[in-house]
Amino acid sequence: MDFADSLLVEDIRRTYLVHCPDNTQPHSLLLAFHGGGGRAKGMPILTRFNHIADREGFVVAYPDGYGRHWTDTPDTGPKGVDDLAFISVLIERLTNTNAIDPSKVYAVGISNGGFFSQRLAIEFPERISAIATVAATMQASLAETRVISKPVSVMMIHGTNDPLVPFDGGRVRAGARREILSAHNSAVKWAQLNGCALTPTIQHLPIRSEDSTRVRVENFTVPGQYGGNHVRYRRWRPYVAWRLAILARKNNRQNKPEH
Repeated sequence: MDFADSLLVEDIRRTYLVHCPDNTQPHSLLLAFHGGGGRAKGMPILTRFNHIADREGFVVAYPDGYGRHWTDTPDTGPKGVDDLAFISVLIERLTNTNAIDPSKVYAVGISNGGFFSQRLAIEFPERISAIATVAATMQASLAETRVISKPVSVMMIHGTNDPLVPFDGGRVRAGARREILSAHNSAVKWAQLNGCALTPTIQHLPIRSEDSTRVRVENFTVPGQYGGNHVRYRRWRPYVAWRLAILARKNNRQNKPEH
């Protein structure tokens, strides 16, 4: 079932799309955030999450950023626009309406949406259990965070040839042009916040296509436990990145130790 809806937050009408699986009780909620200049309606096509939601049994929501933008740091965005409040109310509405366990709420995002997903995880760790980002490292201002109230599992996917969000850090080459960490240092910062070992294990995934794309996985774990990934790939292809997120999840399932 697909539908569009809206919420009035701080006197601003905020819109979103929702896909609910048919013939099953959903067990979790996924929030999917578009990139800067994007819209919610483009995300189902880009990600194919609706198909996965039907197969796996979860609700996926595609919120619209105000002015096609997410306030990925507290000092960005138009005055009076509170994206954190919007997402907080949206989570409450969708978990209550669909009888979803509030501890099973996840966020994914690309570019501006990926930066915003990290802000959510830092400011709402008690409401977001895990995030996955594509083409988004950590904003330098968020990297000043020293501690979060609970660990948040993180998967970061980034291309070495990304033309807008430099793999080696510096400044974003579009939008607000904020200072950012490198992909590696972003993963290390998340490892530190989550209490993981700061030295990752390295895995090279099998080559599945002769298009010069190569995938390197850096896995940061809590000693004695199973951890999350930082995935590096060599070419700038957003669609490939989303598919890699799914591939990496399947790979993790296959290699996850039994307890």
